Amino acid sequence: MGDEEVLVGFRFSPTEEELLSYYLPKKLNGPTPTIDRVIPLLPIYDYSPWELPQLAGELCGGGDREEWFFFTAMQEREARGGRPNRLTEAGYWKATGSPCDIFTSQNLLIGRRRTMVFYVGRAPHGLKTSWKMNEYKVYDQSPNPQLKEELSLCRIYTGSYCPRAYGRRPAATSHTTDEAAVITTDNNQHNSAMENDLNFDMETEFEPLDDSEIRMLLDLFDI
Repeated sequence: MGDEEVLVGFRFSPTEEELLSYYLPKKLNGPTPTIDRVIPLLPIYDYSPWELPQLAGELCGGGDREEWFFFTAMQEREARGGRPNRLTEAGYWKATGSPCDIFTSQNLLIGRRRTMVFYVGRAPHGLKTSWKMNEYKVYDQSPNPQLKEELSLCRIYTGSYCPRAYGRRPAATSHTTDEAAVITTDNNQHNSAMENDLNFDMETEFEPLDDSEIRMLLDLFDI
């Protein structure tokens, strides 16, 4: 299927269950030319997150500007028992929260998700950005399930309080394409969202009563 056959508006937007019960196991079992067109194999820690959209699968990168998927292999230092190196030239990925086990709709354990945020610079003085990653690993099907560490499936996206672009209001400022455009803090986003929610017109919400309405109320209560 060529790019010209993908209709405008169609996007690759799989559920976590689909990623962990179909795509990642298929890749672990051998070559997947069709899947590679959507989820390529890439050493993602060799790149800054804003470089990754251009490297996404041909059926994913062109149509979607909000999330991109990659397979990434275990690093050599991990295979030797060390910790993964999540440093890039521009910054580093930092894990946030605890890993979360993923279950199927039938409540079967299938995988684990780890969420990370990208910081520009070097720890401990890095500047937090809105670039985020969900790293997925799949469990094997043994009686005592163990994570398959040799391959991960990563979802790269930018943080947003709306699930898709069609649910957002236009930005007040013009967009830029470099990495500086995405540097932000969660507090700033949260405060902005709260201000929008609380920004209503008091005169419209609470209109004053005129004389006839006041007299009607007085008569009603026999005042």
